[in-house]
Amino acid sequence: MDKQMASAAEALADVVDGQSFAVGGFGLSGVPEVLIGALYESGARDLSVVSNNCGVDGRGLGVLLAAGRIARVTGSYIGDNKEFARQYLAGELEVELIPQGTLAERLRAGGCGIPAFYTPAGVGTLVEKGGLPWRYGPDGSIAVASPPKEVRVFDGVEYVMERAIATDYALVRAARGDRHGNLVLRRAARNFNPLAAMAGRITVAEVEELVEPGELDPDEVHVPGVFVQRVVELTPQQAADKAIEKRTVRER
Repeated sequence: MDKQMASAAEALADVVDGQSFAVGGFGLSGVPEVLIGALYESGARDLSVVSNNCGVDGRGLGVLLAAGRIARVTGSYIGDNKEFARQYLAGELEVELIPQGTLAERLRAGGCGIPAFYTPAGVGTLVEKGGLPWRYGPDGSIAVASPPKEVRVFDGVEYVMERAIATDYALVRAARGDRHGNLVLRRAARNFNPLAAMAGRITVAEVEELVEPGELDPDEVHVPGVFVQRVVELTPQQAADKAIEKRTVRER
């Protein structure tokens, strides 16, 4: 099946307000910025986003955040995104912060059809007991708090139950891909992209290099085409536009 779309805008033409998105990337590595830009241009609002972090000011998901298009974020890291922190503390944004490994497994479970699982991460903390601020009120009080979670004991050890995550869409980026949706990711850009791809009911991949079916070595494929519904080929300029989150200089 040929899954190639003519453009990122065409790939996201059916998006409407209020839908949910799993988005790959870690910091600014492996972020599907072209698809995020198309989502911004679509004008969709009140979006729920699941991603390790929410980009940085002016890049990645930070573009949607600054425009007030995101209503809820599920992630594990606020990072250096000042607008993210401001909206959260001002009560303009609902944020569910969860342990990073738990986030990864919740996305994977969603892609595998596993409704929930047990993990020791968070046992004995507010992750288990509830009370983490999801949304603040205008006066700084906690308007919405996380609920308590079920705990069970296996072999004498306590585990907290976590629900799987499945989203309406997933946006991911790959170094190489074919028109059947098979994807190969490069080094650190692999990060959350395979997990996000699994969790989306409609997964859209932007690829830096598009090849014909059969050209990818099956042993090198990180995301099988069964998880990908739409593929967008990037231009050389789009593929080369990769920001560095923190530039450091050291003496040789």
